Amino acid sequence: MAVQTYPLPWLVLLYFTLGLLVCCHGASENRQASKVYIVYMGDIPKGDLSLASLHNSMLQDVVPSSVASELLLYSYHKTFNGFAAKLTKEEADKLRGKQGVVSVFLSQKKQLHTSRSWDFMGFSKKVKRSLFESDVIVGMLDTGIWPESESFNDTGFGPIPQKWKGNCQTSSNFTCNKKIIGAKYYRANGEFGPIDIQSPRDSIGHGSHTASTATGGLVSKASFYGLAKGTVRGAVPSARIAVYKICWADGCYDEDILAAFDDAVADGVDIISLSVGGFPTDYFNDPIAIGAFHSMKNGVLTSNSAGNSGPGLASISNFSPWSLSVAASTIDRKFITKVKLGNGDIYEGTSINTFDLKEKMYPFIYGGVAPNTSLGYTSDDSRYCLLGSLNRTLVEGKIVFCDYFFINGNGPIEGGAVGAIFQSGANKDYVFSYQLPLSNLNLDDGRFVFDYVNTTGNATATILKTEVQDNHFAPFVVSFSSRGPNPVTADILKPDLTAPGVDILAAWSEATHVTQSEYDTRVVPYNIISGTSMSCPHATGAAAYVKSFHPTWSPAAIKSALMTTVFAMSNVYNIESEFAYGAGHINPALAAQPGLIYDAGEIDYVKFLCGQGYSSKQLQLITGNITSCSEDTKELVWDLNYPSFALSSSPGNSVTRVFHRTVTNVGSAVSSYKAVVNAPLGLIIQVQPSVLSFKSLGQKQSFVVTVRAEIGNNIISGSLIWDDGVHKVRSPVVAFASLIK
Repeated sequence: MAVQTYPLPWLVLLYFTLGLLVCCHGASENRQASKVYIVYMGDIPKGDLSLASLHNSMLQDVVPSSVASELLLYSYHKTFNGFAAKLTKEEADKLRGKQGVVSVFLSQKKQLHTSRSWDFMGFSKKVKRSLFESDVIVGMLDTGIWPESESFNDTGFGPIPQKWKGNCQTSSNFTCNKKIIGAKYYRANGEFGPIDIQSPRDSIGHGSHTASTATGGLVSKASFYGLAKGTVRGAVPSARIAVYKICWADGCYDEDILAAFDDAVADGVDIISLSVGGFPTDYFNDPIAIGAFHSMKNGVLTSNSAGNSGPGLASISNFSPWSLSVAASTIDRKFITKVKLGNGDIYEGTSINTFDLKEKMYPFIYGGVAPNTSLGYTSDDSRYCLLGSLNRTLVEGKIVFCDYFFINGNGPIEGGAVGAIFQSGANKDYVFSYQLPLSNLNLDDGRFVFDYVNTTGNATATILKTEVQDNHFAPFVVSFSSRGPNPVTADILKPDLTAPGVDILAAWSEATHVTQSEYDTRVVPYNIISGTSMSCPHATGAAAYVKSFHPTWSPAAIKSALMTTVFAMSNVYNIESEFAYGAGHINPALAAQPGLIYDAGEIDYVKFLCGQGYSSKQLQLITGNITSCSEDTKELVWDLNYPSFALSSSPGNSVTRVFHRTVTNVGSAVSSYKAVVNAPLGLIIQVQPSVLSFKSLGQKQSFVVTVRAEIGNNIISGSLIWDDGVHKVRSPVVAFASLIK
């Protein structure tokens, strides 16, 4: 698969950037052409049929029976039906034609996609809490967890909820407690890298970071070398964590992801959090969408990261309508690393620099004049400070100036530099830590510094420690966050919402270093990183918070509550509008009392899938029920009971769409909601009826929204708000030009 760039610790990112191949494993030497395929067969069939035997039998039909058991990696049989096996392309093609098979697809490698963030959202430590919060179980599908972190201390926790059916893969280096109530790891190919730990223990840091963001306990005076000091906490500090380690130093494999989904739902989790993604594909050729669908059938909401491939349109990787897709946005702080030159000029760059040069001035050299010619490098290489390109004799003990910002500081530090200053045209709305003092300057400031270092004899410079400043423009969606529209079903708006994902402080693994560089020896309990991986657990925690008050609500109801109570955002700082932030910025304090919800269940998604062209035969397998996609059951995409409204057409067209929706009263028993429409020029929104009156809780009312739009080249953004004087139930209404020619 092609490689994407992600804002992660540099070594993990380097593995991805090098494009380590999905390993091809044969059962014997004559099967070198085999790869891992996933055979998806839908829902669990009724009756006493042994699925493990069925899967083995199907495999024996296409491979020699003597090696069938060796080739079978996973038999999925707890919450959905299917298996993963090592097959040749020809064998996989044979399985596609077999009765009962929905899809067969090649397993791919997915990639990993807060002291201040919760307060920034108005979600204080004193927010109202449910008495049942400790009964909520959040399943974290990630890189594992560091159980000794203070964020996962179980002091004061009561007995483990009786509904929990999972277990803990204990080992000599890992045990669970009353906070971390279950833990498993998955590695079907059996191959482990030098930094991988063969247990649920986290050797990367990512899983500990996401788990503490979602459900970590309150830890006061946490910081990263004094930066971002404050109380680190999750949204639901007394909730339980179930750990499913699916990701390793070289990525996250599809067959392991599906196995974890199968286990997590059967174990009894309430919410699944998955900060992992790949490339857009059809819903039932995507293991994350498949796992989320069957989770939804069992009442479990899946919270997904949108991806880190922005800001290009249609770059979102997790977009199934039955899951929650979360973009990443900023909070009201930013990190500045100043550069001081020998002439007294000071420039503000970006990075997280914890190294203290004590403002000592060091000799300053341009990388372009120090090529390592002994290894064949020229100034065209050394100007970028590539690894091995710098002449150590010329660079050692100096600060080096580099023409462009690359992944990490390995080139300068390998060359013996004290520090590095990069000039970069990249959007610096997030920062990295590095293994030496380093600051990234914009191109304008970089030109001044470039002139100084090249025209001044005995040039000197120093790099100051990072300082924290207010970010008055927050929140806005960060540049790396993947954008919509939905690449499979354009008129289901994605992402659903945005949450903090930039410069987030949370727990870290002490089995690794800050940057995972061989040159970095810093070990920390809390680290600052960025990504939609960080925004996803914020939404996960908010969903768990809602679930603690409403344990019987469906995944769609929880998602609706989160989407319709957001802080509205504008396109002043995000020209992609709703394609960047969806319904808006998450507001967890309001989400537990949304007033009205747009609910949906399996049958609603099945009707939607009928309308998307899935056959009755496919859907019977997927659902396990007799499903007929007649004209009466084919539901237009605009009629899925979704908390947002989207329509697209080719530019220059006038288009009219009719949306049918139903809301359920979960606010005041007797209440009346008035439709408030906000429609800019080019958009006409009509609502019938314009008033919804309720006489009891749980009562449902239906309405019709007719939208007429003049489609141009830009997205047109409006909204519909149902207002009873207490609750404002807001949904975005967007029209846009289709990307499909």
